[in-house]
Amino acid sequence: MPKELVFDQDRLLAVDENYGDIIYTKEFEQFKRQMGFNVYLCRGADPESKGRVEAVVKYFKNNYARYRKYMELDIWNEDFLAWLDRTGNAKVHGTTKKIPAEVFGQEKLFLKPVPCTKKTFVPIVSRTVHKDNTIFYNGCRYQLPLGTFRHGREVCLEVEEGRLKIYDDIDPILIAEYPVSNKKGELIRNNNFIRDYSDAVNVLQKNTFEQMGSTEQAELFLTQIRILKPRYARDQFQLMQAVLKEYDGRTVEQALNYCITNSLYSAVEFRDAARYFKGVHEQELDRLEQEPKILILPMVRTQKRPLSAYAELVKGGELK
Repeated sequence: MPKELVFDQDRLLAVDENYGDIIYTKEFEQFKRQMGFNVYLCRGADPESKGRVEAVVKYFKNNYARYRKYMELDIWNEDFLAWLDRTGNAKVHGTTKKIPAEVFGQEKLFLKPVPCTKKTFVPIVSRTVHKDNTIFYNGCRYQLPLGTFRHGREVCLEVEEGRLKIYDDIDPILIAEYPVSNKKGELIRNNNFIRDYSDAVNVLQKNTFEQMGSTEQAELFLTQIRILKPRYARDQFQLMQAVLKEYDGRTVEQALNYCITNSLYSAVEFRDAARYFKGVHEQELDRLEQEPKILILPMVRTQKRPLSAYAELVKGGELK
């Protein structure tokens, strides 16, 4: 498969161009992330960006489909593949003056393998998360971690060897796993999911804030992390504390200013910025050591006397 696929705008794929931050449909976003390809979405009302694809469709219609009678799909596909080997990919292209089959043989070297995953062929089973952080499946309720619910959120389900696996609807993150219950009306839960760990995270955030000097910038940075990554706040703050122990105050301050200036509210971004600025500092020290040292003497001011004092000295007097 190629690294990038070109698509025309279609409601099955994209909801909104969103000024370049394209919003895809949930199903296509899942498929795109799972397969690992980039998308080049044609602009609306821009025939030039999709003219090549339309030209291929015209070539198929006018050179293959027009002169053949459709019998059934298997026969149609078999004849079409034979026509490609004989004509479509075997003749010299009118514009490029190259044979498509030979060019494709060279392009194969740059393709990457298609990920082997059965999820591509399994129907997506989803459930709505209720306010009590539970979902319904086959007449039973299954408990999800506290804080999973948000308005309109759904999760994806997968049953494998008698176990129900519950994944996030966008990122393929395993939220919970239970044995499938054969009874009806049961509440299957994990006691750890109903405990509130927010107090412990609050203490961790406060300690991190104090280690960063209790500044306004530190408060802004940690608060944004808590808002943007509530499920990973503990991991984020623990990583922040590890970075604070490893780097000096100057490096930490520069990394914090860089992250806030560029709206990078993430402990990972903070760690990478600290690594960068530490490297810059080390390069500066190496450069200073290699350059010759210049001794700067303090400025000495000489005393100024009038010429009459020197005239007295010539006559045998003394300088005052």
